[in-house]
Amino acid sequence: MKAIKILFLLAIAVISGSSVIIFSGVVDVAADKPHGKFVYWLLQETRENSIAKASENIIVPDLSDFELLLTGGVDYEFMCAGCHLAPGLKQSDMSLGLYPAPTNLSLTYEKQVKQGENNEAAQARNFWIIKHGVKASGMPAWGKTHDDQRIWAMVAFLDRLPTLTPEQYQILTAID
Repeated sequence: MKAIKILFLLAIAVISGSSVIIFSGVVDVAADKPHGKFVYWLLQETRENSIAKASENIIVPDLSDFELLLTGGVDYEFMCAGCHLAPGLKQSDMSLGLYPAPTNLSLTYEKQVKQGENNEAAQARNFWIIKHGVKASGMPAWGKTHDDQRIWAMVAFLDRLPTLTPEQYQILTAID
């Protein structure tokens, strides 16, 4: 009986404390002020583990078709480059203003692949992120407006993006 009272009082304390934090407005949600190290780590680990779990059973199709590269390139230019950048760019107004900062996808692929992840897992991960988006990050869920084939085309383009020069990028992302 004493244990139940302690648990009840603990639950009341947690609910009361949480209510004070939620309704007082003391938590700074400004995107131009980073989280503390612990909160950042907690959110990052939660996000990465969630994406890994959600994408682990995705079957990656053959992404070598050149048409995928062209389709994905045009979509990347219009939908992604403002935040995730193009070859030769180090920042944009969008990439500077978002928190957490979006990954620069024009960097070497090794810098994008998560530790212990193989290429197929990285492709499945990218597909899942593009299709479903990431809450509270600025990454939209493109699966609401794009079918899987078009999303796989973007994944195919992402595979090649870090190897492209600015000139090659311009050619692959140009509209006919």
